[in-house]
Amino acid sequence: MDDLWYKNRQDLGKKGEDVALEYLLQRGMELLARNWRSGHKELDLIMDDGEFIRIVEVRAKNYPVAVEPYETVTLPKQRLVMAAARRFLAAARGGKVKGLSGLPEGREVAFDVVSIIFNGELFDIKYIKEAFGPQW
Repeated sequence: MDDLWYKNRQDLGKKGEDVALEYLLQRGMELLARNWRSGHKELDLIMDDGEFIRIVEVRAKNYPVAVEPYETVTLPKQRLVMAAARRFLAAARGGKVKGLSGLPEGREVAFDVVSIIFNGELFDIKYIKEAFGPQW
């Protein structure tokens, strides 16, 4: 389809993150960090909803899809996100995250997924709270 806005993966990912961020901000969350990197690991969005620090993995695809975007957050990807989250939390608590003076006290961490399917200018968004967590 030539009418799709997002022809390459980077543009699609960036637009997906923009849409997800706006969606979460409209629900009263506060952005703590975006695209936080530690080595080759990256966290898409780190949000505070007043109860949890939410580590949000954003997945976006163009319509039509064979697999829902959220289904691509596999166990290996979950482990990478959790490892990056541990590094982020340690850095944030140590005052070493640029633009962040620390973390709100008493917040637990939750791992969420925002799944978006774009169809031209339209999109379908699914927000999955606590989509995954540590495997014991």
